[in-house]
Amino acid sequence: MNVLEKIKEQKIVAVIRSVKDKDIDSIADALLAGGVNILEITAESPNFISSIKRVKEVFGDKITVGAGTVLDPETASLAIKAGAQFIFSPTVNFDTIKMTKRYGVVSIPGAMTPTEVINAYEQGADIIKIFPANVLGPKYLKDIHGPLPHIPLMPTGGINLSNVQEYLLNGAVAVGIGSTLVNTKTKLSDSNLKEITEKATKFVRKVTELKEQANITAFI
Repeated sequence: MNVLEKIKEQKIVAVIRSVKDKDIDSIADALLAGGVNILEITAESPNFISSIKRVKEVFGDKITVGAGTVLDPETASLAIKAGAQFIFSPTVNFDTIKMTKRYGVVSIPGAMTPTEVINAYEQGADIIKIFPANVLGPKYLKDIHGPLPHIPLMPTGGINLSNVQEYLLNGAVAVGIGSTLVNTKTKLSDSNLKEITEKATKFVRKVTELKEQANITAFI
């Protein structure tokens, strides 16, 4: 199963912001224990390049890791050379998409309007991140998915246990989950790590329940 297929199958990408190098092993391990094995480490994190390398070295194929908040092709190139398997961006930058695809890596730029979505997809993006999704909610995703069913959409921003299923039912192939799942602003402790695992387990359960109860072709 390639990276794109894994994202569509697992449906949950943990967005880890401002993580410290010394904490990445513990956070990744806690997420993995809860069933979440796709991690996005954002570029504003201190030493995010070394964090990506660290996850690849320690966890190998157990975790799929990529870079987020990538604003330019130079950062994309650095992240990919460090082992990033996908590149997330908050905006549509054609040069960043082209650089990512040049290396054969999954490209997921951020967009909001239908025009941005189509432009990004036509430039070679694999999935379009609808960001910030919480501004307009699941219904907006459905409205975009309606006329553009061939374009994979992934909402990020404000995804929680109460709305994750609604986003998936309204056309999302996957979701990006940030501070709801991993809050790096709090000091890391055993109880924090346990909470991360518990939250990850609940999100995975929500996705599993949806697959079992709904027509799976409606949201894959």
